[in-house]
Amino acid sequence: MLHFTKIKFFKNLWVGACLLAVIPLKARQQQQPNAAKPNVIYILADDLGYGELGCYGQQKIKTPHLDKLAQEGTRFTQHYTGTPVCAPARYNLLTGHHAGKSYIRGNYGLPGYEENKNENGQFPIPENTPTIATLFKKAGYATAAIGKWGLGNYNSTGDPLKHGFDLFYGYYDQRHAHNYYTTHLWKNGQPNKLNNPVINVHPELNKEAALSPEAVAAYQGKEYAIDKMTTTAVEFIQDNKNKPFFLYLPLTLPHAALQVPSADVPFYANLFQEKPQVNWQGGYVPTLYPLATYAAMISYLDKQVGIMEEQLKQLGLEQNTIVMFSSDNGPASSVGVDNTFFNSAGSLRGRKQDVYEGGIREPFLAKWPGKIPAGKVTDHVSATYDMLATFADLLNLKAPENDGISLLPTLLGNSKTQKQHEFLYWEYPEKGGNWRCE
Repeated sequence: MLHFTKIKFFKNLWVGACLLAVIPLKARQQQQPNAAKPNVIYILADDLGYGELGCYGQQKIKTPHLDKLAQEGTRFTQHYTGTPVCAPARYNLLTGHHAGKSYIRGNYGLPGYEENKNENGQFPIPENTPTIATLFKKAGYATAAIGKWGLGNYNSTGDPLKHGFDLFYGYYDQRHAHNYYTTHLWKNGQPNKLNNPVINVHPELNKEAALSPEAVAAYQGKEYAIDKMTTTAVEFIQDNKNKPFFLYLPLTLPHAALQVPSADVPFYANLFQEKPQVNWQGGYVPTLYPLATYAAMISYLDKQVGIMEEQLKQLGLEQNTIVMFSSDNGPASSVGVDNTFFNSAGSLRGRKQDVYEGGIREPFLAKWPGKIPAGKVTDHVSATYDMLATFADLLNLKAPENDGISLLPTLLGNSKTQKQHEFLYWEYPEKGGNWRCE
């Protein structure tokens, strides 16, 4: 439950604003001008619940690398997304605006989608919209976004290359991102082929077909998209090891469809003693072991974090790199997995698309050896749209207009100088429309 005072919600949501607090820290002012700029890696999970990591109380899914990240850094217990669904949550994060000022309010995919033909993407963010990446570019950083974009296609105003990123690799369209065994990913507007057959991840199957092991096997390809994205991220780090870089890594795990390399399923199938069963996943591809597959997807996400950490160590970059991890919204309830089995939202009410705590409260971990205190747990109330102000503070730059408050004091262990939000605001226009301001 939020630990700050609820204030009166004004009628005009569109012009309501948070106080912006960007705190100049003495410690940063006293740094030498030639001090090495820290690299920043921000990893964003997709539909990961507050209770689905070991460091947040998960008992059934193994997440050793993220648990280690929590031990070596600071863990936030009251960190919130801007909106409880994918596209607007990413807009809030990148632009620093809460849902009441967000240009993107929902997952509005442009019509006519068909993989390999009409991947039009979601409604694009406007041209000249300042983002976190434009801040880092201004500070001389190499920048990359690798994973799911969801804010416009390459041939629109939402192209990530128009918003501060030097490199984009992954999915532009969220519907395309439902397929982990796609025939291609995109690299700076060009298709990058994967060795997979054409797979329809939204099939219309009868019960007999869904029960068939042969039918299930047909939705397994040879190249897993997550592996390709991680490889590209490692290459980006290697290519920029001698200069500061910002890597935004919005991986698609554990968002449906339930697809993971088959070798990762038996461990959890045996652990859960799960018997083969039909699973419709709300219109996604069938799977015989939904619980084991879902758990394996989260552990696979954890492995990617471990790969990033290992690469930093090998290159001698660990001490000067900030690694952050969070999620875009709460766990989905329509993918054929019983959230109660995993206690996915912890003790919180609600799921994805809800403005209850389970839909908006997210895990948030941050590590910077020697700077961010290790093993610390903070209940400071924060939001993903604080990150733009935080990074502007880190880079000693003036932030563009935004609704966030810099978290740098809390991150660096200076909680006494940390400013607090007067209120946080969320809205979700679908499901009949719901909003919350506290």
